[in-house]
Amino acid sequence: MKTMQADKTILQMKYARIVKLFADKLHLGYEDALGFFYSSDTYRLLSGGVADMHCLSDEYLADELVLEWKETVDNV
Repeated sequence: MKTMQADKTILQMKYARIVKLFADKLHLGYEDALGFFYSSDTYRLLSGGVADMHCLSDEYLADELVLEWKETVDNV
């Protein structure tokens, strides 16, 4: 498997932007959004460098989190 080459500091900044967008979209507190993000498939794929997901826009990735959130809520 090819691993990502993104700088860890830049990646952490990207995570923060994605979580902020995600929290704003669902009117969640930042801590709740952050907790969900770190347990999400989106984070697992991003941090693993799968398919260069770190190259996708913050908006797109936040939308992916919203979809995951809705799927989780629907399954409860």
